[in-house]
Amino acid sequence: MATTSKRQQLEQWTTLVADTGDFDTIKALKPMDATTNPSLLLAVAKSEAGLALFKQANQLAKQYSPTPDASLLCDAFTAIVGSELLKIVPGLVSTEVDAQLSFNTKATVERARRLIALYRLRGADTHRILIKIAATWEGIQAAKVLEAEGTRTNLTLIFHPAQAIAAAQAQATLISPFVGRIYDWYKNRGEDVASDPGVAAVKTIFHRLKSMGSDTIVMGASFRSTAQIEALAGCDRLTISPALLEELARDKGSIKRQLSAELEPQEKTVFSYSEAEFRFALNQCAMSTDLLSDGIRRFVSDQQTLETLLSEPAVAA
Repeated sequence: MATTSKRQQLEQWTTLVADTGDFDTIKALKPMDATTNPSLLLAVAKSEAGLALFKQANQLAKQYSPTPDASLLCDAFTAIVGSELLKIVPGLVSTEVDAQLSFNTKATVERARRLIALYRLRGADTHRILIKIAATWEGIQAAKVLEAEGTRTNLTLIFHPAQAIAAAQAQATLISPFVGRIYDWYKNRGEDVASDPGVAAVKTIFHRLKSMGSDTIVMGASFRSTAQIEALAGCDRLTISPALLEELARDKGSIKRQLSAELEPQEKTVFSYSEAEFRFALNQCAMSTDLLSDGIRRFVSDQQTLETLLSEPAVAA
């Protein structure tokens, strides 16, 4: 029996990220980084702190433009929440671009630039902000432009190695492969999940990127159990829900490191994807295409709900 918790052991090898936008929970859990998406932002908007944050977002939006529309109000709210998170965590905060732009490179770049400008109006350290973009081909190309400009990116909704490799080619700072959603997809179809296809997918992605010599950070996301987390001990980063972080903190059992960049082959393997090869690879994988589309739809739905809330007269006054 270990004298330290599983969370403490895991932190020796892996940077832990809180998968929540709740300020009090993050203060209590003390993760290194934090991440947001439209679903988490919507939860913050519906909390007791929501109305006060709406007011701040309205003021920030009017600093940027005297006549803000719903999308600008939403971006301002995102920057307000992200700025508060920067005060709580010592590391990085991911901020998602409107998922409705997932298939428009130019619009994604422009929206990312606006988010960074809003953060700067708040006096935030934008080097600690990761602009989070769905890993469509268009999103990956937007990340390439932004990284060249000095804006760091997090490519999310990763389900296939082709997405990860194309993201690494684009010099993305970080990618987020989704363990639990991959697991659920196979389980819901009655397939054998004893070997956990979600964990296997992240291991494959980790091995591919490290064997390429890529500096892109691999951050496993969307966990259903601590067993999945333990199976990826040593992954660069893991973003974990509060409930699972607390479970790891209570457990004094021992865990072993499963992944290490130092253990990857010394001879670097070169992988690359053209646009046609990328699209064909995803097309041939029903799981990846289903989950990428579903993830975008979910984020779009929550984004639209958030825009509606922020446009209400009591909030936008």
